[in-house]
Amino acid sequence: MNRKLLLYLTIFALGLILFFVKRCQKPDTSKPSSGQGPGSQAGKVDRNRGFDRRVSYLEYTQHARCRMECRKITQEEVKEIMSEGKINYTKSNVNASPCPAYALEGVTDDDQRVRIVFGQCNAKTKVITVIDLNTDWSCDCGGDDDKYKNKN
Repeated sequence: MNRKLLLYLTIFALGLILFFVKRCQKPDTSKPSSGQGPGSQAGKVDRNRGFDRRVSYLEYTQHARCRMECRKITQEEVKEIMSEGKINYTKSNVNASPCPAYALEGVTDDDQRVRIVFGQCNAKTKVITVIDLNTDWSCDCGGDDDKYKNKN
């Protein structure tokens, strides 16, 4: 009977220890929270690890809007490239600070072969520029001095 009592006391003591250990644990606060920004899934994806393809974080720079208008590329086409496009790592700068830049390539609904550069920050993903890889459009957008820099 002593052995049985000792076994029950050991199980009870281990249960108490486990309870207090779990209760005293603090959440990991070493990484910035990814729960910022739109969308209810924000806590499920770490936006600091790879390209986040959720369009709910999408914003457009003035330059990107100008390029889209000039090249007749719609927001829906940008979203489609963001969702389905292939990342061209040679044209991306994933170590850029404060926001990594990802160049995604794909073909739009009207058969334009495009490269779209996205800057992914914690709270949003900005469309930085839109490039038509086949056609040289004459646009008058800010930053046109470097228009051939990211073409190839």
